[in-house]
Amino acid sequence: MPIPIPEALDESAALARTMSLKVRRLPRYLVSSALAGAFVGIAVVLLASVAGPLTAATSPAAKLVQGAVFGVALTLVVFAGAELFTGNVMIMLHGLTARTVGVGSVLAVWAASFFGNLVGSIGLAAIVNGGGTLSAAAGSPAGKMGPGEALIAAAVTAKNAATGPQLFWRSVMCNALVCLALWMATRTRSDAAKLIVLWWGLLAFVASGFEHSVANMTVFSIGIFQGHAAWSDLWRNLAWTVPGNIVGGGVLVGLAYAWVGRPASPVSVAPEPIPLAVDEPARGALQPAIAGGRAEP
Repeated sequence: MPIPIPEALDESAALARTMSLKVRRLPRYLVSSALAGAFVGIAVVLLASVAGPLTAATSPAAKLVQGAVFGVALTLVVFAGAELFTGNVMIMLHGLTARTVGVGSVLAVWAASFFGNLVGSIGLAAIVNGGGTLSAAAGSPAGKMGPGEALIAAAVTAKNAATGPQLFWRSVMCNALVCLALWMATRTRSDAAKLIVLWWGLLAFVASGFEHSVANMTVFSIGIFQGHAAWSDLWRNLAWTVPGNIVGGGVLVGLAYAWVGRPASPVSVAPEPIPLAVDEPARGALQPAIAGGRAEP
């Protein structure tokens, strides 16, 4: 059975307090955040590698495969241990509502994890580009893109073509699903169950085509290094997807469950009356004792 929501909220609020202490040791926290950005970047590269050929062949299974393999992102973040901005949005608001952290701590964790994620994503993209991981295979005609690179190029083109409000609402839905996956993982003690719910949540967001700000850091960085995008494209995308991710994960999931799981006031239930025996002499002997007195012998 899932852990009760109030208990899971208490654990999340305690984790927020731990994060607020960890961020004070900023260099270590930034490294942990950079690892999270790189872990999500690995999922992006895996997605492009396995789904690129399917997309080039116009296979209807391409979207499903993309979603099916992207679960490695949260699996690495949760089980290896790293600080992901989009998940921290929900956790820190749980801490804020439970008063285990203040507004300053919320903003500090959000800012540090976001910056670290960005550094890790760009670093991973530079390594992938340097290794030619998504480029055309050896022996291919000069100038021809490999299927993985072509998928990244098409992705940044589509993201640049979307309007700001479209990016915002797609990112709202994206982080609602990501944080629901993390929230469900919080409510179980089973590692197998955690893996399953993390996988389903990411399958839903990737296959649906929603916008994840940290994943976009790697997508655009690879596109930039390969000449398919500019840095201004990344900043423009983040300007819309970061607020959307905060609303989706923080408000629709974080604050919603914080309100659902913590009633405004405890419900008092009147005690059940003690049943009395039908026998009149026995009832007469019990009544003084019930009233707090002492029965006559």
